[in-house]
Amino acid sequence: MKISVPRRTAAVAVMALAGLLSTAAPAAIAQPAAAPAKAALAAPDIPLANVKAHLSQFQSIATANGGNRAHGRPGYRASIDYVKAKLDAAGYTTTVQQFTTSGAIGYNLIAEWPGGDPNQVLMAGAHLDSVASGAGINDNGSGSAGVLETALAVSRAGLQPTKKLRFGWWGAEELGLIGSRHYVSSLPTAERTKISGYLNFDMIGSPNPGYFVYDDNVALEKVFKDYFSGLGVPTEIETEGDGRSDHASFKNVGIAVGGLFTGAGRLKTAAQAQKWGGTSGQAFDRCYHSACDTTANINDTALDRNSDAIAHSIWTLATGTTVPPGTTYENTANVTIPDNGAAVTSTVTVSGRTGNAPAALAVGVDIKHTWRGDLVIDLVAPDGSAYRLKNSSANDSADNVIANYTVNASSEPANGDWKLRVQDIAANDTGFIDSWKLTF
Repeated sequence: MKISVPRRTAAVAVMALAGLLSTAAPAAIAQPAAAPAKAALAAPDIPLANVKAHLSQFQSIATANGGNRAHGRPGYRASIDYVKAKLDAAGYTTTVQQFTTSGAIGYNLIAEWPGGDPNQVLMAGAHLDSVASGAGINDNGSGSAGVLETALAVSRAGLQPTKKLRFGWWGAEELGLIGSRHYVSSLPTAERTKISGYLNFDMIGSPNPGYFVYDDNVALEKVFKDYFSGLGVPTEIETEGDGRSDHASFKNVGIAVGGLFTGAGRLKTAAQAQKWGGTSGQAFDRCYHSACDTTANINDTALDRNSDAIAHSIWTLATGTTVPPGTTYENTANVTIPDNGAAVTSTVTVSGRTGNAPAALAVGVDIKHTWRGDLVIDLVAPDGSAYRLKNSSANDSADNVIANYTVNASSEPANGDWKLRVQDIAANDTGFIDSWKLTF
């Protein structure tokens, strides 16, 4: 997991090379319902020994290459080669994507499994690089190994998914999500819209673990929460790494994201220790970004549970019924957002529907702005009830808000004037509402 970037720091230069996918025509807003797909299959148990064997390989690679697997260092390229060889042998189509940052060439590895609907892509990924000070076995050999072993389990099972399965291992995450940002920016818009969800796994074996679930998308969050509930393991919403790992690259262009995390430098509270065990008053990972992040810095139980949860999410989301899109209502008129000024609104009128809005009302937002951290965004229902979509944050250092939100609006009548309300609460940045939409 990367270190937070201070406000208004200069962006790291990235040399964009050729994208991986060709341009395709965008899909229509509303489409007829597809024929029901088969029910989701049960996921296999992911062997802990296999996941730990990958971690041992990452440790050996680091030991043989100056003690780390950092961007621009030989240990990182050796890590890419190791993962790629495993996937090639398992029948995946793999692509190594190059980019340049901090004066060195970096690499992403993308792997696709045969079959599945290419217009419905489920993607899972993890960053493969370490910091320069250590081997990065928990951060993030753990997530990389869990995703790798799940991909190999797909091959062993001969899985025939409903959706296209794609896996990614990202470079230069520790320098500011560089690899995943490059990947997303290289995709044509039509290809981005085909990604139905991206699942991120960054630090899943912390030695004093918590069980944290991303809350960026209700449906993806539920998959993980239901899994851990079935184990009798309580979860909490992930906040420590919010926006600091590769899911942010996807979320910022409107792709639904989810994921798991077992904690980094924050201290475990007494309540959390009572809930999960471990030591209160101690960091979830005392070796976070340190030389002691070795194979000794892993909790086997957390690594096992989270690896199985990765497989559960892939099998559940890739083999279940594909839900067709609903009816969309959109406003594409630009609305200027005053700098450090009053809130502005953009209206979408919904008519001709019966009953109330759904419990999972989809809100798509496209706001062009030079500093997204200044923005507070609400959805306002016809009766004036407000649903907070985004708070302001001094640590949210990206530009633009291009995102999909889900709101439980089941208490609201569907018909009427719905408003997107946006306020810029700090000076020196400008922007406008480009468009927004509701999907029922």
